[in-house]
Amino acid sequence: MISDSPDIQFLLQAVTTGMRLSSRLEASGDWDTLVKHDASPVTVADFAVQAVTAALLAKHNDGDVLVAEESSAALRLPENAHTLAAILSVVKQVLPEVDAEKLCAWIDRGASEPGERFWVMDPIDGTKGFVRGGQYVVALARVENGDVVMSALGCPHLNQQLQPDRDIGGSLLVAARGEGSWIRPSSGKEWRRLHVSTQSDARKARITHSFEPSHLNQDLLDALLDTLGTNVETLPMDSQAKYAMLSGGASDLLYRLTSTGRPPGAECIWDHAAGALIVEEAGGCVTDLHGEPLDFTQGKRLAANTGVLVSNGLLHQAALDAYRRVTGEAG
Repeated sequence: MISDSPDIQFLLQAVTTGMRLSSRLEASGDWDTLVKHDASPVTVADFAVQAVTAALLAKHNDGDVLVAEESSAALRLPENAHTLAAILSVVKQVLPEVDAEKLCAWIDRGASEPGERFWVMDPIDGTKGFVRGGQYVVALARVENGDVVMSALGCPHLNQQLQPDRDIGGSLLVAARGEGSWIRPSSGKEWRRLHVSTQSDARKARITHSFEPSHLNQDLLDALLDTLGTNVETLPMDSQAKYAMLSGGASDLLYRLTSTGRPPGAECIWDHAAGALIVEEAGGCVTDLHGEPLDFTQGKRLAANTGVLVSNGLLHQAALDAYRRVTGEAG
C-alpha cells in the first residue's frame, strides 16, 4: 500500500466523505439541479461535496490551494434560496457548524487559481450521469510543479472488478507517484494493487468513450475504429470512471476526442488529473492525441493539449498512429 502521509489521509477522507454524501443524495432523489452558463447541470451534490472538501482541507492545511469546478454565485440569488437550504441540510450532516455564509465561502475556496502546488477537484465528475442514474465519480488530486503526485477516485457504481454495478456499494481508488495504484471497497479496508490489461491486439481492444454527444466526435471515432480494425463493441460512459476501468484492466483504450462542443485546449484539468495518475501508476499511458504529455501548468484547462488518449501502454502507439492516419495531423 502507498505511504500513509497526512496528505494521503486527507485525500482519502475527502473522497470517501464525498462518496457517502453523493450516494445518499442519489438514493433519496431529493436534490435540485441548476443550469450553469455553459448549459451544463450542477446539483446539490456537486455543491455539497465541494463545500465539505474545502472545509476538510482548511482543517488539514489551511494554506493549501483548492482548484475546483463550482462557484456559489448562483446560490446567492434569491430565486435559488431553496437550493441553498437543501445544500445546507446535506452539509450539516458532516459539519453541523455550517451556516449559509460559511457554506458559500467553502465552495468559493475552489475558485483559486492553479500555482506550483494545489489540490484539484471535480466534486461530481459526470453530473449528467449522476442525474440520469449512470456513472459518476468524486475526483481529487494534488499537483506539484505540473505533476500529479497523488489522487483518488470514488466510484459509487463500479465494483471491485471495475465493472458497472449499482448494487455493490462502489469502489475507492488511490495512487501516489512511484507507489502504484490501489483499490478497495468503499466501506472496506483491504487494498488490492491495480494493473492495466495485457491486450496488445487493437482488433480486440475494449474501447470506452464519452457518453455525451457534445464531448464526442462520432464520425472520427468510427473512422478510428475502422483503421484499428477493432471488432469489439465500444462502451460509452460518463466521467473518470473510464480511467478507473482502464486502470484495472476492465478496458484497454480511451479516446477523448475534440468536437465542436469541446475544441482543442478546452479540457478542464479536474476532468483528468486524478484519473491520469491512477492509470499511469497502474502501468498505463496517458497523452494527448498527438502523443504529448498532459500539461497541468496552463491554468484550469489543458490549453497546450489536443484531446486525450489513455491506454494500457501496449496499444498506445497503434492508437496514436490511427489518429494521425485518419486526421492527417502530424504528431
